[in-house]
Amino acid sequence: MSGTGVATAPDQAFGEKFCFQFGRLLDEADQARVAYAKAEPFPHIVIDDFLTEDVLIEAIAAFPTADAPIWQNDDFVISGHRVSLKKACCDELRIPVPIRKILRELNSSMFLRYLSTLTGIPNLLADPSFIGSGMFLIEPGGFLNVHADFNVHFLNKLDRRLNLLLYLNLGWRDEYGGHLELWRRGQAGAVQSILPIANRCVIFSTTDHSFHGHPAPLTCPPGRSRNCLSVYYYTNGRPDEERSEAHNTIWTPNPLSR
Repeated sequence: MSGTGVATAPDQAFGEKFCFQFGRLLDEADQARVAYAKAEPFPHIVIDDFLTEDVLIEAIAAFPTADAPIWQNDDFVISGHRVSLKKACCDELRIPVPIRKILRELNSSMFLRYLSTLTGIPNLLADPSFIGSGMFLIEPGGFLNVHADFNVHFLNKLDRRLNLLLYLNLGWRDEYGGHLELWRRGQAGAVQSILPIANRCVIFSTTDHSFHGHPAPLTCPPGRSRNCLSVYYYTNGRPDEERSEAHNTIWTPNPLSR
C-alpha cells in the first residue's frame, strides 16, 4: 500500500484489465498530487499515454466522423458574438461501445478514489447522465472561447469540481492548432497551452476562476477534426471560499474567434 490508500500493484492484481494505465497512475499518485496542487494558473495535470494501446486504437477507430447523425451542433452566440462552434454527443446509448466502456471506467468508484487522491477533493461523485459532457468534435474553423464552466449540476444540484479531458487525435501537429489554453483570471493570454495529441489526458479543478478553452479557429486539414472525451465530477458542497450563486458558463470575449 502507498499513501494513496489503494494498492499500487499492477492492474492484474485487481482481477481485471482496465482501459487506462491504472497501476501506473497509482504508482505515480503521490508525485502527481504535488504537481497538481502547484500547477498554474490553477490546479491541473497532464497525463500522457493514459489509455492502454489496444483501447486507444479501438477508441480512435470507433470515434464518429463529423457527418455522423449522432452529433448535436453546439453553436452558441452570446451578446451578438459567436463563442463556440463544435459538435457534441452526451447520449450514452449513441456513443460507440469502445468509447462507452472508457467513460464508464472513468466514472467507476476506483477511479473516483484515484481522483480524490490526486486532487485532494474527497467524496467525488460521477455524473452518469453526462450533462454537458461525453464526446466532442471540432472541425476546421471551429473553436471554443475561453470560459469558466457552470458550477452546479442542472438536475441534481451537486457542485462541479473537476474536468477530465481525453484527446483522441492521432498524428496531431502543432500547426493544426486546437491547443487547450489555461488562462489566469483577469489576464488575457494563455498561461498554459496544451497540444491535444492522442492519449493525452488533462484533469483540472473547476471553479469560477478556472478559465480555459481553445479560442483560435482550428487550422487542421480538411477531413480532420479535434476529437475529445469529456467527463465531469461533482461533490455535495464545496469549500466556502469557492462558493458562488449557481450560474451557467461564464464566457470571456476573445477577438481570435469572433
